[in-house]
Amino acid sequence: MGLTNQSSGISLIRKKFNIEDNNKIVLALAGNPNTGKSTLFNHLTGLNQHTGNWPGKTVDNAQGFFTHNDKEYLIVDLPGIYSLLAKSKDEELARDFICFGSPEVTIVITDATCLERNLNLAIQVLEITNKVIICLNLMDEAERKGIKIDIKKLEKNLGVPVIPIIAREGIGVNKLLNAINDMVEEKIKLNPLRLKYDEFIEKTIKNIEKKLDNILDENFNKRWIALRLIDSDKSILKSINTILSNE
Repeated sequence: MGLTNQSSGISLIRKKFNIEDNNKIVLALAGNPNTGKSTLFNHLTGLNQHTGNWPGKTVDNAQGFFTHNDKEYLIVDLPGIYSLLAKSKDEELARDFICFGSPEVTIVITDATCLERNLNLAIQVLEITNKVIICLNLMDEAERKGIKIDIKKLEKNLGVPVIPIIAREGIGVNKLLNAINDMVEEKIKLNPLRLKYDEFIEKTIKNIEKKLDNILDENFNKRWIALRLIDSDKSILKSINTILSNE
């Protein structure tokens, strides 16, 4: 159930990350450093994984495979980052994969003991794609520290599934897998949080989006790209030009 009607741009990005097997459902795993991202990745994939560098880069990547409900998944463990604003190679690669690689689901893993800091990245991911699941890891540590999280309220405010887990013990992982399955099968109603800007910025966004309509297809989140262009993000231009020059 992988993407069948990919634009050549998406195909190129997936090849850039050495992802060419379209028979598997592609997942992205994102999160801040030290949130348990690798622990969850290892739990899901076991021995069915490999590591290396992104082509032409010195940034490590890991990819793994697993099966759930008779579906085959390929999960890409993105570099641990704090932001998608592309101030580093790690951030640029993670941003490009989420924005242009079109993963069927992006899992954002957070540390439940310092959720406020971690939600910065989660909200940025929500601006790129609707298909997001937020994992609250280290729930046992949060409980020991007396931290209580209203999961239902957080889920309502973010507009996407929020799954509490303890990755090192595998607790909650099956619930996560079922949420991934339901999202792939479009059984979940999504209403992701999107920041609203003042009238002038919103008008500027729409004007840029109209221009992007002429060069990018519907697979790309033009609103988010417009926001990055307003912010004079030269790296996003470089990524787009790389895609278009290879189509």
